[in-house]
Amino acid sequence: MKKLNNLLYISAFTLLAYSCTVPDGIDQDTEVMAEMTQNLNAAFDVSNDNSGNVKIIPTGQSATMFNVEFGDGTGSDASATVKPGESVMHSYPEGDFNVKITATNAAGEKSSSEFPLSVVYRAPENLMVSPNVTGYELTVSAEADYANGFMVYYGDMENEEGTEFGVGETAPAHTYAEAGQYDVRVVALSGGAATSETTTQVTIYDPFKLPISFDEPWVNYFFGTFDDWGMQQFQTVDNPDKSGMNTSDKVGKFINGHAPWSGTYSPLNEPINFIEGQVVKMMVYNPDPANIGKKINMELEWPVGASEAQPYGAVLKMPITKSGEWEEITFDFSGIESIPDDAMFTQLVFRFNDIAEGAGEEIYFDNIILTN
Repeated sequence: MKKLNNLLYISAFTLLAYSCTVPDGIDQDTEVMAEMTQNLNAAFDVSNDNSGNVKIIPTGQSATMFNVEFGDGTGSDASATVKPGESVMHSYPEGDFNVKITATNAAGEKSSSEFPLSVVYRAPENLMVSPNVTGYELTVSAEADYANGFMVYYGDMENEEGTEFGVGETAPAHTYAEAGQYDVRVVALSGGAATSETTTQVTIYDPFKLPISFDEPWVNYFFGTFDDWGMQQFQTVDNPDKSGMNTSDKVGKFINGHAPWSGTYSPLNEPINFIEGQVVKMMVYNPDPANIGKKINMELEWPVGASEAQPYGAVLKMPITKSGEWEEITFDFSGIESIPDDAMFTQLVFRFNDIAEGAGEEIYFDNIILTN
């Protein structure tokens, strides 16, 4: 009986030992096995709006994480970590770059590849320029699709370097030394090599002020008109009679409107200053004897410093006395006591025969001067 028990014990031990043997095909290394990353690649989505934005989408089988080195930028801006299925955005200047993608698998093993990237900015489109002239001073603004900035060349100097200004900005004011016509060139910048440009001709005028001769080429002799039928006109024309007291080449032609209140108005760049004189003289040529005795209104308006509470203006009416020759008519405002001696008027108004409807009568003006 004792021998039988020993035999059973040995058999059980043998069976237990056999059950603990590692089956065939099972690696005795307990570390988890990970597949190396394969098919490492990168897709680039390059914007076409000159922002330089590029979306980078790394891909690779068995990768658990990607590190993207942009090939541009420094420090933390030079790279980014991206999870599988996600992307990263980076803003590039124009140029060629090598983007390095490093993939890491579950075991921490890494593999890398570089991918070429070319970023090209497009030329700006629909360039529009807005010049604004005040006296001798010019300011310029511009807009264009896909522009990253602008450069303006004012056209008044040789080898001009140009002045840069940003999108939505106005270029610094530029002051011209003298009146004239200037070709102002504006270049729209893409942020890269591509540009577009346009040239606008800008006229800089000398101040419109007394004396008024109509002969200065760079003075804008502005005489606006008002009337009910639109008959009132004013033009700068050739002198109809270059003889006697007036042999100048150019004069002003006043064509009377229909309404009795019709006339012209001229805002002046520099005011009529009564400190310098309160008498205005003007040469007049009347081609029609029927106009003799009819009166010309000279009205001084928009005084500096006046208000609704204390408004004042100056109006004088003087008759035409001749026909077929030039005469000088004097408007003496010194006798109007309600006007301060230091008054300054910024608008000059003319009317003709304001007691009756007009019929297109023609009268010529020239050499309007302020004196004592």
